Amino acid sequence: MATGVLPMETAIYAVPALTLLLGVLIGYLAQRSGFCSIGGFRDFFLFRHTRILSGYLALIAFSFLGYLLFWTLTPAAMEHFFWALTSGPLTPVPGAPAGLGLAASVMLAVIPGFLVGFICVLLGGCPIRQAVMTSEGNYKAAFFLLGMAVASPVFAAFVSGWVVLMVKSLGLGA
Repeated sequence: MATGVLPMETAIYAVPALTLLLGVLIGYLAQRSGFCSIGGFRDFFLFRHTRILSGYLALIAFSFLGYLLFWTLTPAAMEHFFWALTSGPLTPVPGAPAGLGLAASVMLAVIPGFLVGFICVLLGGCPIRQAVMTSEGNYKAAFFLLGMAVASPVFAAFVSGWVVLMVKSLGLGA
């Protein structure tokens, strides 16, 4: 038996059940609150309303607290949790593709982030909001989710490879 909070036999059933339960709870809360990260920033910058933005900031805070909780429960499973605080910006990111450094990993996050953000602004909502609107019967949102499901592996297979080559040619790789 592994040294953990739950025995392996119990964890096999508990983790998917807990994940499904949390997914349903988060989906319900997102639908009832009108949660949208893009809409939160839009409302803040245009109208100075902070209701939706405060939900987004709470999501970030509770995500970090959740990571801290799991790190304290199983530190061996999350040995690289504080990696960014203990290493330099050009050292390889643990588990990153091709041993890329922090600068390359940030580029691989920023490029698709801007693309998704631009498309979300045009559609009027973030991916979570699009998922909620799909469940409410919105076909435009369903096409967005379908496009995101197709574009993600295409980006991972092709575009990220170009970025890796560019970053390595600039000397930012490992």
